[in-house]
Amino acid sequence: MAQPEERRTPSEPRTPSGPPAPSEPSAAREASTARDWTDGHVARWQPVLPDLDPVVEGAVTRMKKLSVHLRRVREQSLVDFDLERHEFDTLHKIAGRGGSAAPSELAQDLDLAPASVSGRLDALEKRGFVRRTQSTTDRRRVVVELTAAGHETWLGAMDVLGHEEYRLLGVLSPEERALLNGMLRRVMVEAESTEPTRHW
Repeated sequence: MAQPEERRTPSEPRTPSGPPAPSEPSAAREASTARDWTDGHVARWQPVLPDLDPVVEGAVTRMKKLSVHLRRVREQSLVDFDLERHEFDTLHKIAGRGGSAAPSELAQDLDLAPASVSGRLDALEKRGFVRRTQSTTDRRRVVVELTAAGHETWLGAMDVLGHEEYRLLGVLSPEERALLNGMLRRVMVEAESTEPTRHW
């Protein structure tokens, strides 16, 4: 596992500039021959399950482990920025609506009762991450807005995960990344055709 980056405060977000290219052609060749945990997993189960397809098992297991790895990075970023998961989720939904949203819209986005959303907003407002204002077009309507501190904290937590994603995919060339993205799309199209659409 990579060494953790120097802890940054919410006022110091960075934007990923793109994955680094391998410094030498040999680096990619060495990486392609290196063994990972999944190689041992597949080798251990093949004698037990003779019909096991090592390629399918290897690909699926690696996708699962990559998902777990990125989830751990995300959870650590929340710890670093002193955010509870529900706080980040609420800030994320507001940011996704351009930085402002009605409480009813947040209730829909978060799949929560209005009272639960109100409690979340109370806590975030106390922390200085959001503010409630009256709509300029309808005085009866309340609008929730991200403050500068709320936006920087949300962006900082997002930034940590973004850098890790770029670091991992940086071992691939641009062409390989495009190919991987296309292949995963084909797999997901098949998955989504047999079950209700889910937004991870």
